[in-house]
Amino acid sequence: MTRTRSHIEQHTIYPIPLDQRHGKAHQLFTLWFGANMNVLTVVTGALATTVFGQSFLSGVVAIIAGNLAGTIFMALHAAQGPRLGVPQMVQSRGQFGAQGAAFVVFLVLFMYVGYAATALVTGGQSLHAILPRISESAGIVAIGLISLAAAVFGHDLIHLSTRLMTYVSGGAVLLCYIWILLVTGLPASLTGPGTFSAVGFWEMVSMGALWQLSYAPYVSDYSRYLPPDTGPRQAFWSCYWGSTLGAVLPMILGALIGPIVVDGDVVNAIVRLTGPASRTIVLLFAPGVAVAGAICFYGGSLAAITLAHTLVPRWRATSRARVIIAAAICVAALLIGLVGAAHFLTLYSQFNELLLYLMVPWTAVNLVDYYLVRFGKYDVPSFFAPDGGIYGQYNVAAIACYGLGILVQVPFVATDLYTGPLARALGGVDLSWMVGLAVVSPVYYFAARARRPASQPA
Repeated sequence: MTRTRSHIEQHTIYPIPLDQRHGKAHQLFTLWFGANMNVLTVVTGALATTVFGQSFLSGVVAIIAGNLAGTIFMALHAAQGPRLGVPQMVQSRGQFGAQGAAFVVFLVLFMYVGYAATALVTGGQSLHAILPRISESAGIVAIGLISLAAAVFGHDLIHLSTRLMTYVSGGAVLLCYIWILLVTGLPASLTGPGTFSAVGFWEMVSMGALWQLSYAPYVSDYSRYLPPDTGPRQAFWSCYWGSTLGAVLPMILGALIGPIVVDGDVVNAIVRLTGPASRTIVLLFAPGVAVAGAICFYGGSLAAITLAHTLVPRWRATSRARVIIAAAICVAALLIGLVGAAHFLTLYSQFNELLLYLMVPWTAVNLVDYYLVRFGKYDVPSFFAPDGGIYGQYNVAAIACYGLGILVQVPFVATDLYTGPLARALGGVDLSWMVGLAVVSPVYYFAARARRPASQPA
């Protein structure tokens, strides 16, 4: 078996050869646990007791509920990688068609750039907090360059990095809890100004679910090297508990410190609460943000190559192309992070809400097609055929269901920019993502079954 752990990864979006498959399903636990162990996850949890105005207890319940629900859909994608050996967005061609998948791939690329920018901002804040001579802008650039270096080496180094973050950044979260609860004493957030409101509660439930759903477009990117006989249940549960626990623990920490956050700077709040231990804690957190950025740059480069391959089907991307594209995504994320840092928390919340509405229909179509329509049987060579192979250029049923999924959510949307009529009738509670999943899943199932295409390989 050929291993290239110490070299730049040579593969891009094409099927991983069987003789280069390696790893065990349990490694997906540390991948997703470590990937969540960063300041950005703490920031997301802080939304419960800041932007959404919840009490600590109601915030915790919302965080747990949202993550438990959202991770179900995220983890179901894990089994697709070992079976098909290609990145998640390439596999979407089997549902939407070669050209039909392009719009979703573009949205995912946009998502990668946005998440990378938010990761770099929190990284810059972390470095500035422990090294004041380094400005936030300089810190953002430094974290970006470190993230890019890891993304350049690719899949195996990212797996190794997340395993290290399980202990390094996981240690930072543990030390935060110990210091805040046993040394500083219980913060005012436990009895502070927050209260329970249905609107804020469901907003945080949605935010927790979105946190997990946003991973869905690239779960297979990190399981596609596993041997094809990897058990789907093993892959599911490793992803599920790794990502759920990895997200819930730092999010609850964020809800705990939320009431003392000033101007959206969660890192500064951690520093003020942990005092003498703050330098150690932030130093342990900092690499986790860089790893999160690397995941975005790496996955973003695969999405960009998939999009370019759609436009020029006969082009075969090399590792050099992946590196150049990752660098371009890094530059874009740096520019966004440097410009948006001053209004970070509000922008981050709005960015997440937008993604939620766009990614839910894709997840529903993808999972129903994979598990209930084709039962995991796809013709992988057709993914790369110029004419789309047996899947053609467009799957009208999938595209129509995706559009339907967006439309049915609109009346239930509740944001600062727009609140739908049904959301107003519910007192401002946003249930759009639940409605999207509930409508698209059965509609696509029956549409696909009625179509019964010849594109069902044996």
